[in-house]
Amino acid sequence: MVPPPSAARPTGGPPPPPLLPALLRGAAGACPACSKGRLFHGFLRPAPSCSACGTGLARIRSDDAPPYVTLFIVGHIVVPLMLMAERALAPPLWLMVALFLPLAALLSLGLIRPVKGATIGLMLHLGITGDDQPSRGT
Repeated sequence: MVPPPSAARPTGGPPPPPLLPALLRGAAGACPACSKGRLFHGFLRPAPSCSACGTGLARIRSDDAPPYVTLFIVGHIVVPLMLMAERALAPPLWLMVALFLPLAALLSLGLIRPVKGATIGLMLHLGITGDDQPSRGT
């Protein structure tokens, strides 16, 4: 495992968490640094800071990465299923829409939060904490 670049580490702060634990803790909705506090304050809004270790979470801006990764995962699940169903059963179009549109929506809603948590964990591991930017109040 490659450690994060020394230039990305914040000076004077705690060392960044290891990569795999940070990803798994974030995906579980826990603080990527300590796993004791909550990562989210709402469905997708990060908590201002960890209640256990004090790590600032609101300034870590994951922006567009979680939706892109979620779309990538959902697409790789739903499209093969659609192709297999079309080839094996040849169902009418209305049935395909009735089955796969809700499936895609439910998978997207179920995956966006763990993916955002893992993204925040990755960014914390890499030292991209947003401390150089003013907080946007998120």
